[in-house]
Amino acid sequence: MSSAAPVPASGPRDVPPLLARLVDDAALFPPGNAPMPDAVRLHLEGRTSERADLVGVFLCPASRLPELITDLIKIKPPRPVELSLVIDTGLGGVPKALSIVESRAELLALRMVEMPAPSDVDEVWLERVSEFVPEDVIRVIEPRRGGAGWLDGIQRVIEHGSWPKIRCGGLSRSNFPSVEEVAEFLSVINAGNSSFKATAGLHNAVRHADAATGFTHHGFLNLLVATHRLIAGGVADESVHDALESTDGKALAAEAQALTEHEALAVRGVFSSYGSCSLADPIADLEELGLL
Repeated sequence: MSSAAPVPASGPRDVPPLLARLVDDAALFPPGNAPMPDAVRLHLEGRTSERADLVGVFLCPASRLPELITDLIKIKPPRPVELSLVIDTGLGGVPKALSIVESRAELLALRMVEMPAPSDVDEVWLERVSEFVPEDVIRVIEPRRGGAGWLDGIQRVIEHGSWPKIRCGGLSRSNFPSVEEVAEFLSVINAGNSSFKATAGLHNAVRHADAATGFTHHGFLNLLVATHRLIAGGVADESVHDALESTDGKALAAEAQALTEHEALAVRGVFSSYGSCSLADPIADLEELGLL
């Protein structure tokens, strides 16, 4: 793989390998937009709950690093918060942001750096990303979806040793990729032997229509099952599309439960994690489906 995916470990009681560290904490981002003190408090509580092994890294925009550090100084966490730094200050702001994180090693442990790619995902820009971000930190890059160059951009990201990211939703209908687009993304990931990360829109386990907005949301369980089928079959065929389109939570859960530990770890080696503005919602869904 382009960068080694952290192998999920099963929890002592409650979290199976397929779900371990699946949910990255994006409480600071829309539509949650939690105040920093609330986001930090709930993240630290989540790290010590009985479902702690479900929780991945804490996502923070680079522009809000000082705010995060101020809150952590007040709380004095017993161990550093595992951080994914989301670059919202442009590529030129990366060295300063990394320096700030490194100076607060007692509070923060940098695991990942995420950033949007320019429209053309040119190789010079990708080389600068590689130069700025240390080798032991996972680089996650989101090519802009749409247009003929989107899949080519994903391929270039993989070739430069970074993980592509797919945005699965947002505040407008255009932010939601079609099933066909998600399947195409997965196909490029599989061909490139890469890991990927998902973000936005995956509020629940199973595909559903939001009654308030009318938007159809992808489900993170759909994406897990689709990834398994892709690995098993080698191509994004009709079975992968069916998994992405399914609204049958019981059937998806049964297929997920039937995976061997080896199959589950293989899935998570590809679909590494996704960002959620709520930790409670995915836990509630997984409990209702009998997966926790």
